[in-house]
Amino acid sequence: QVQLVESGGGLVQAGGSLRLSCAASGRTFSSYAMGWFRQAPGKEREFVAAISWSGGRTYYADSVKGRFTISRDNAKNTVYLQMNSLKPEDTSIYNCAAQYHGSGSPRALYEYWGKGTQVTVSS
Repeated sequence: QVQLVESGGGLVQAGGSLRLSCAASGRTFSSYAMGWFRQAPGKEREFVAAISWSGGRTYYADSVKGRFTISRDNAKNTVYLQMNSLKPEDTSIYNCAAQYHGSGSPRALYEYWGKGTQVTVSS
C-alpha cells in the first residue's frame, strides 16, 4: 500500500503563506501523479491542484490559480503545496492523494489518500 502523510497546516492570518507537504512511502513515488483536495465543514470536497507523475503537467482550481503552486521532489518522495495570499475561504482540511501513472486530472481515479492537515485562515 501507499502511505501518504500530510504536514504543514496551521493557523495563519489572511494574506499569509503556508507550505503543505505530503510524504509518500510504500510504493514507487515517481509512478504516481499527486493531487491536493480540500473539504471544509458542510461543503463538498473540491480539487485544488495536481502534478503528473512525470512532473511535466499541473492542474489548478480557478479559485487558487496564481496563489498556490504544486511541486514534487521525487528524491524525497514528497509533494508540496505552496500557498500564498491566503484567504479565509481557503480554510479547510487539505488531503493529498496519489494516482498511478496519471496526469493528475481530477476526473481520474485517485487510489490513495492521506488523513489530511488542517489549514485555518483568520481575518
